[in-house]
Parts: sequence; structure tokens; C-alpha cells
Amino acid sequence: MKKAIGIDIGGTKVAAGIISETGELLKRAEVKSDPSDREKMFAKVVESVEQVFEDSTYSLVDMEGIGVGVPGKVDREQGIAVFQNNLPWAQFPVTARLREQFGLQRITIDNDVYMAAFAEWKAAQAKSDETFVYVTISTGISCSIIHHGSFFRGAGFAGELGLIPVLSKAVGQKMERLESASAGPAIEKLVHKELQVAHLKTKDVFERYKDGASEYQPIIDDVTDNWAQGLYAISCLLDPHKVVFGGSVIANNPFLLDIIKEKLKSYQIPEQQHLLSHMSISMIKQDNGVVGAGLRVFEQNKK
Repeated sequence: MKKAIGIDIGGTKVAAGIISETGELLKRAEVKSDPSDREKMFAKVVESVEQVFEDSTYSLVDMEGIGVGVPGKVDREQGIAVFQNNLPWAQFPVTARLREQFGLQRITIDNDVYMAAFAEWKAAQAKSDETFVYVTISTGISCSIIHHGSFFRGAGFAGELGLIPVLSKAVGQKMERLESASAGPAIEKLVHKELQVAHLKTKDVFERYKDGASEYQPIIDDVTDNWAQGLYAISCLLDPHKVVFGGSVIANNPFLLDIIKEKLKSYQIPEQQHLLSHMSISMIKQDNGVVGAGLRVFEQNKK
């Protein structure tokens, strides 16, 4: 059984795992990020990989290569992390540094959302002639598009769903970028503004809503309506066959899917509503970035 290392790098944590060619997560480790310095951050990546092999029957020589998901803009050909808003890695040579550190020559690097999308596309067993969209709702909001088996990247910035303007009630019926209006941090700010409740985490907002606290109903209503507006743009522009949702906000609150479907249906014309029965929440959840990164190593081998 062929195996590879998958690494999912973020501003909060670095997760690494050993992935089989069939997408099984054989072992996993996670460490806290240190975005205070370029080298300290890279040291955390190294630490996450080293932890994967602690008390393990696997070793580096068993690995086909390393796949790495990095936030922001990535130069895949040169293996460089170009720009991120949550890491100190502007123009950081990720591929070269990993080769030097671990001695494995086969390294594949991509944006972290693309890596997660690849895992979800594989898990969904989407047909080769379909258009598949993965949407992540977490600290940020973004999406990745796989059309006829290949990523649709545009000029390099395709899938930035969070930048789409929506008409948000939360900012006084003004146009606001979706991510600014309805990602995790935005939800926390909205609760503080509307209910004067400080230091309440996003997960607690949804817990209070599920517990029946009526004051949270308008907030969840506004947030999900904003998401539906963004998804309607996807529905109109791409008319995808399948949409899978991931990211901590929605993966940890699966009840949101029915609300999203109801709101999206109100925007769609009947000919677009086929999508409603082909929307689902990730089954891989928070491991999709690690799994997708590992799986991309095997795809590289086929080329």
C-alpha cells in the first residue's frame, strides 16, 4: 500500500498525517502554529511531521512524497508560498525547504482550500463530466471548483467566494463582502454589536441558537441569508452538479444545511433547484486538508 505525508498549514494550527493511496488517514498529528516568525513557523511544520512518525511503524523511506496545503496565493510550479494574511511566509520556498529537511524529492504544494476540495471530490465520487464545488465556511469563506476532473483556477484567484458582495441586513442593508459579513469572526462581532455580548465564540452562538434563545434567531437568519446570496452567485455562474460544505462553522453545525437550502431555494428559479438535492456537508470534516494534500502526491505520480 502506497503512502504519503499530507500537511495542512494554517495560522492557528499545523496538521500532518500519513495518507494511503485510497485516502485513508493512517496517522495524524497536530501542533499549534507560531506565526510570529518565518523560521519559527517552519519549525512547527517540521514538528508536526516528526510527531506523525513518533511511536509509529512507518518511516520517511516508506513515503511516496509530501503534499502541502498553504493559505493564500501559491506558486505551485516553483513551490513557493507567495502571500498569506495569517502567516509570515511571503515568498517562502516551502518545497525547497521541505526537500532539504526530509530528503523527499516529490513535493506538491497548493492552496489549502484546493487540497481540501480534492479530498472532498474524491470522497463524493463525482463523475468526470461534472462540475463540483467545495465551499468552506470558517475563519474565512472560500470555494474551490473542480470541472471535468481538473481545478478551475482562472487567472489564479478563482473561488474567492468570500469577496462576493451581498446585501447584508447586519450592516444596515448595505453591500458587504460575504466573508466580512458572515465568516466566523464576523458572526462574533455581530453578536457583540447586536446583543452586547462580548467574548462569545462562534460555536457558542450556534449552541445558544440551538438551545432556543430567541435573540439569536435574527442573527442566524441574517448570516444564513448572506451565505445563500453567495451560493446563488455560484448557482447562476457555474450551475454545479454537487456542492460540499466544510469548515468548522458548518461542519460542526449540520442543521445549518437545511436553512441554507431553504433560503437558496427562494432565490433560485425552478430550473436551478436540482442543486438543492446535491448539497451536503463534509464527511471528512477537519481532516480534509491533510487527506487532500496526501492524495495529491499520488496524482502527481500519475502525470
